Amino acid sequence: MGFSTSLTNHFLIAMPGLQDPNFARTVTYVCEHTDQGAMGIVINRPTEVTLGELLAQLDIPTRLSAVRDTLVYQGGPVQTDRGFVLHTAGPSFDSTINITSRISVTTSRDVLEAIAGGEGPPQVLIALGYAGWGSGQLEQELSANAWLSGPANDDIIFRLDAESRWLAAAKLLGVDLNLLSGEAGHA
Repeated sequence: MGFSTSLTNHFLIAMPGLQDPNFARTVTYVCEHTDQGAMGIVINRPTEVTLGELLAQLDIPTRLSAVRDTLVYQGGPVQTDRGFVLHTAGPSFDSTINITSRISVTTSRDVLEAIAGGEGPPQVLIALGYAGWGSGQLEQELSANAWLSGPANDDIIFRLDAESRWLAAAKLLGVDLNLLSGEAGHA
């Protein structure tokens, strides 16, 4: 089977029946999808950890209360000790990967230093860990109706409150997840 449809810059929206505790009721932003597999960041699972606490662990000082109070997200079950900063276009950093002309992901410390100094990208979502799929795995899960997928939307990632993102991402596709039963597909 040839690789035809990349879901890079798409949302993966967990169907109500998806029971995996890592992904139940999540929206994942797909940063990369090739025939080798896929990598994404869950955008609606804020943790109790604040960016201030994370910066303190990294010995990065900040005086900005808005930065200190920003919640860090649980980006997925893989490499949960590693930080990923999803951000809108702006300055480039040591390890910035441009996903689109408007959205990038950076994993280097310099982006956190810029954010701490008030000079970071205009909008950010900071996550620990990521979601990963091996070759063909995501395609299998999609054909098993575990996920809805559709083009990503910057407003949902960066501006909407985390609790609203799951339903809002599905609504972009014209789907009301409240109307779908978690029992679908079980004969």
